[in-house]
Amino acid sequence: MSHPAFQDIGACVFDAYGTLFDVHSAARRASDALGDKAAGVSAVWRDKQLQYTWLRSLMGSHADFWQVTGEALDFALAAHGIEDQALRGRLMELYLSLEAYPDVVPALSRLRAAGRQTAILSNGSPAMLDAAVESAGLNAILDASLSIEEVGIYKPDSRVYQLAVDRLGVEAARICFVSTNCWDAHGAAHFGFTVAWMNRFGQQDERLPGAPAAIMQGLDALPGLLGIG
Repeated sequence: MSHPAFQDIGACVFDAYGTLFDVHSAARRASDALGDKAAGVSAVWRDKQLQYTWLRSLMGSHADFWQVTGEALDFALAAHGIEDQALRGRLMELYLSLEAYPDVVPALSRLRAAGRQTAILSNGSPAMLDAAVESAGLNAILDASLSIEEVGIYKPDSRVYQLAVDRLGVEAARICFVSTNCWDAHGAAHFGFTVAWMNRFGQQDERLPGAPAAIMQGLDALPGLLGIG
């Protein structure tokens, strides 16, 4: 069902990791080596990856997402008593070809067919995003893939969200921003985007500034929010 807040949307902008791409698919694909530690390693890897982006931003000590991802993996492996450089290398390589969620291609295809711009706005480095988009076969249904490296600081800094406004030529309120990460959804709403928080995993809402205009469980609901049949 269409939603009043989404009736004048000019572009749909998506977070990448955890929203379009399954960040836990790397560890699952290495479960032969990780065994029963796969889920635990993946959870800590993701938590530390995000924490390090925020902490580096606050410290004024930026490093790109590839480095941060590697440092987070080092922490996760050490926390689980794993010392295996070959496995580390394999996991990092697998991170370049994360699986896209099954609702991604159908939803983005419908948006593009209806004349909406589509773009990624991500913490990922350009090389990481290029690899992930190529691996998932999304090139033909994305107008742009925007990396925070253009501004040198991580979400939820307002300069990151402004990047989408500047590059797409669409004012903030006419950008529908979609993220599975609740903190990112709040950050984008606080900036001025019209936000659909995609709560894939039944998470509790954060107590942060900015309110998403809508909450959905999967990308298949997005075209309907925009009144696209």
